Amino acid sequence: MKFLYTIAALLPLLVSCGGSSDSDYENLELVVKKPSNFPAMTYDFTNNPVTQKGFELGRKLFYDGRLSSDGLVSCAFCHIQENAFTHHGHTVSHGVDNRVGTRNAPAIQNMAFLSSYMWDGVTTHLDLQPLIPLTSDVEMHGDLNAILAMMKADAQYQRLFAQAYPQSGVSVENMLKSLSQFMIMMVSDDSRFDKYRRGEAGGTLTAEELQGYALFNQKCATCHATDLQTDGSFRNNGLPVNPQVNDVGRYKITELAADYYKFRVPSLRNVALTAPYMHDGRFGTLQSVLNYYATGVSDSPTLDPLLRHADGTRGIALTEDEKTAIIAFLNTLTDETFITDKSFSEFQ
Repeated sequence: MKFLYTIAALLPLLVSCGGSSDSDYENLELVVKKPSNFPAMTYDFTNNPVTQKGFELGRKLFYDGRLSSDGLVSCAFCHIQENAFTHHGHTVSHGVDNRVGTRNAPAIQNMAFLSSYMWDGVTTHLDLQPLIPLTSDVEMHGDLNAILAMMKADAQYQRLFAQAYPQSGVSVENMLKSLSQFMIMMVSDDSRFDKYRRGEAGGTLTAEELQGYALFNQKCATCHATDLQTDGSFRNNGLPVNPQVNDVGRYKITELAADYYKFRVPSLRNVALTAPYMHDGRFGTLQSVLNYYATGVSDSPTLDPLLRHADGTRGIALTEDEKTAIIAFLNTLTDETFITDKSFSEFQ
């Protein structure tokens, strides 16, 4: 199990706990446990320990469209559970009034193990990350003062904030902390690949999947490292630049020439569920992604050295059979438990 107190075991408590006046109420702390095949967590829990009511409050906020200017676009609008909390089928995010962004909505999973967030790493603190979509004029376009007033006027929010934060109650800071707590608990570690890695029942891989895993380790795992399937770095993978957008990636944050067109390496966990792919959603299938790496990588001054070879070629050499095997392996990264866990759903 992932937690000292599993979320499933707490559901009766989440439903039955009364208001903040209940004399026997106890806000249990939920201790996140590290899966044995994962690297260490990076999140510092010192100022934001995860609690039962903090998690419940974060879940309510995540699904509440009233945080946006139109009252409709919630966090969950672009982060759908059955697709590993991505916006499956949408190349780039779009929000209030059908405004369209420039980047694909990334998956929300294993956030406590990451050291930066968003495609360009604009923030390194999970508690601050929600501010970006909340205040973006093409996503939620929320007004923090209006959100605060809405929460203070809502009886359920009054109760949840009082139980989660009895000393400080309703505040934007506590709202952000609870959203962070909800995302921290969204650990995906129950795929067939995880069971294979931990030697658990149900972890058998076929010969083709094992071949794909070996090829993946040879050709992909430098960037998609560890069982998180990402090294968390920023790299230019040679995508031809869309001149209509000219998304400069990490350079927008650092203004260092060396960071032109670099984007954070995404995790490949649940990748079979999260199409379309790349920061701008330009590829609709895993086959098209591998085809690109085999023959489509373009050159530029900041192209990752791993994709530029001494003989003048670029990309990753892959035969059709190797592509098929790698895709078979990638399918073993799907975590059905994660995408069906009612603890993370809007309706309990």
